Amino acid sequence: MEKIYAWVLKVTEAHLTKKKAIKATEKENRTVLSEVWGWIDALLFAVVFVFLLNQFFVQLFVIPSPSMVGTLEVGDRVLVNKQAYGIEVYPSGPKIFKGRTPDRDDIITFYNPDYVSKGPVFDVFAQCLYMATLSFVNIDRDDDGNVKEKLYVKRAVGLGGDTVKFVNGDVYIKPSGTSEFVAEDSYRTDNGLDSNPHRSLDADLYSSINARGRLMSYQDDGIAQANTPQHLIDEYEKIANSSQYYDMYQHNSAYAQAAAQNRPSDLSRRSAHAVYDRGIYVPYGYVLPLGDNRDNSSDGRYFGPVSTEKINGKVNAVLWPFSHWKSLV
Repeated sequence: MEKIYAWVLKVTEAHLTKKKAIKATEKENRTVLSEVWGWIDALLFAVVFVFLLNQFFVQLFVIPSPSMVGTLEVGDRVLVNKQAYGIEVYPSGPKIFKGRTPDRDDIITFYNPDYVSKGPVFDVFAQCLYMATLSFVNIDRDDDGNVKEKLYVKRAVGLGGDTVKFVNGDVYIKPSGTSEFVAEDSYRTDNGLDSNPHRSLDADLYSSINARGRLMSYQDDGIAQANTPQHLIDEYEKIANSSQYYDMYQHNSAYAQAAAQNRPSDLSRRSAHAVYDRGIYVPYGYVLPLGDNRDNSSDGRYFGPVSTEKINGKVNAVLWPFSHWKSLV
């Protein structure tokens, strides 16, 4: 790595020395055109230098969503260490100098598994422009003009060999090599991990969320309302017009459970329910990323574990706004 730093320094010094020599010998003969070209040359060099810095060393990343609120706020500009887990040869490309993998609780940036590409040429160009302008220009937008999230930032909660289960908004971890699930809060306290991950929903609302999931399963199976347990209808009505966050993962779990009970001989339904019942297994070479703001985060609960090859850096600090400055190492 020191050789790379030395090379960048050498190239920069050589370029600036050459520029200085040219200015000294041509100072008296400069024209408007040569002056303009001099500024263009300097600007292009600055853009290329910033791109190389962002691609191989550190990158600024703007937090686009509230999924990490409590640790990172929407609009925060964070510093991402691009060397933490290996260096990408080009944006989204293969890595070199691989070695270290994420530790539990690292805040990582990784490529969105649900990202819809516009083609490799556009992807690379858009990413290069984003980095070269220090995250101020992002042309990767959807049909409505909204910035697409090609990169996600989450916390590495599950590591290779772990199994992570979610029950009524609570997280349970069965670490690799163990046989028992441990509540995340207790696990964090016992192992000195960050206490920022949290949920915003009141625990009492989960009976209503489960009721809604089960009712939708009954509805999709054509079960008449007259045959639906009244207590489920009563529970659902508590949140029918609510604008609070909604735990869709738990909703889907309740739906799958009811669907399996409606048709117990249907192996596909029983299998779908078992996925929620046994939890998410994290293969070796993968991590399970979760947002700190659990009730408002599209994360590994929905798209599953992420390969370490798709992780492009580690968030080391919040740089802007100054009032939010802090180290995350």
